[in-house]
Amino acid sequence: MNPPARPVITVVGGGFAGAALVLQLRQQPHLAGAEIHLIEPREVPGPGLAYSARRPEYLLNVRPGGLSLYPAAPNHFAEWLARQPESAAGVPEFASRAAYGRYLREELGPVLAPEAGPPSIHWHQTTAVAAPLLPNGRRSVQLADGSSIESDTVVQALGNFPPPPPCGPDHRYLHHPGYHADPWATGNIRRIGPDEEVLLIGSGLTAVDVLLALRHDGHRAPIAVVARHGRWPSAHGPAAPTYPNFYQELAGETTVTGVLAIFKRHLRAAAAQGIDWRPVLDSLRPDLGRIWAAWPLAEQRRFLRHLAGLWAVTRHRSPPQNAQAVAELTAAGLVRLHIGTVREILPDGNRLRVRVKPHGVPNGWRTADHVISCAGPLLDYARIADPLVQSLREAGHLTPDPLHLGLLTDAHGALLAADGRVAPGLFTLGPSRRPAYFESTAVPELRQQAAALAEYLAR
Repeated sequence: MNPPARPVITVVGGGFAGAALVLQLRQQPHLAGAEIHLIEPREVPGPGLAYSARRPEYLLNVRPGGLSLYPAAPNHFAEWLARQPESAAGVPEFASRAAYGRYLREELGPVLAPEAGPPSIHWHQTTAVAAPLLPNGRRSVQLADGSSIESDTVVQALGNFPPPPPCGPDHRYLHHPGYHADPWATGNIRRIGPDEEVLLIGSGLTAVDVLLALRHDGHRAPIAVVARHGRWPSAHGPAAPTYPNFYQELAGETTVTGVLAIFKRHLRAAAAQGIDWRPVLDSLRPDLGRIWAAWPLAEQRRFLRHLAGLWAVTRHRSPPQNAQAVAELTAAGLVRLHIGTVREILPDGNRLRVRVKPHGVPNGWRTADHVISCAGPLLDYARIADPLVQSLREAGHLTPDPLHLGLLTDAHGALLAADGRVAPGLFTLGPSRRPAYFESTAVPELRQQAAALAEYLAR
């Protein structure tokens, strides 16, 4: 009898989700003989876009105890951080993104070394452009360098895509030197002069990072911030005891209103005990996906329309020192937050003219030397232009969800094809699974997805 062929697993994307999955696959005894390929074009796999910037002012928005790569070892990152030079005077309450990127590199690097041992892991510093289904049921992962990998399983771990243009149809501004579509691009912020006028689109965590980076670089001019809801992220409170989980009271609720009523009741009970709202919300963290999944499509749409903006600033919080810095800049008149929507951006010589529609006020124009998009990522897979996504979409092997949040999958992350059936050999994890969980971007959720998918593939 011939021995079974070595399974070949290809992971497309080497940011946090892809790195976590590769590390979990390597821990599966049944995959000791597997051949694992990691497709990541950056110079170093692991940090991805989120943790590549080497700026000390960019802080993580979660305390170290919640950032381990491994669900089974929740203190792994905190213990690593305690051994680092930046902890010589004490472990920081909120570490830098750069430190976390270094942690990911140090964890992933050794398993990519030739002497690392089985299963063998091969890193390809390129991108995947297609993954057609072969007659034998496998996938041919075609790479931009002209090579291909015949694979039993292909996992998309593509992370977040850049935000779409904030307005149109005139897109000449996209090619203007004063427009910054990607604030994370190397050197992008540093080419802004200290007295040049800046306008930010969005007021979330990205905008906070950009403000702090500009001030760190000595920027002096006032900065205008235009945001639809006009809210900054809430600040983290002091580390506090947990609030008892009350998911069982919510398990039968199939409406947003019903869930809110129970949540508000617990907020009042907590306030009567002197407990802040944050532990009440955080107590439901493990169950957010189940709460979301219990709502029918109409209720999910209602939540997105009325509460998603408020949810974003309460659930995804800012380190206290960042929130304090923004408050001080605002009090000094150096940051001005405007409620409104950017409707048009036009080049005007070396500057940009921005038409903003405030709520209930006629349209007004603003002028700036630089406009920086700090909006959220593009989630709609019907619009994403990545070559691999496009080719699979055109072949009917992936299906964007009706709420434009990501991809339709089964319970294990297998992609659903256009006919509703599982697409052979295709899986995903990370932000693309927002339709199933809604919360599918933070480390605790992604590391759990990686562990569960690795275990499932091993079986």
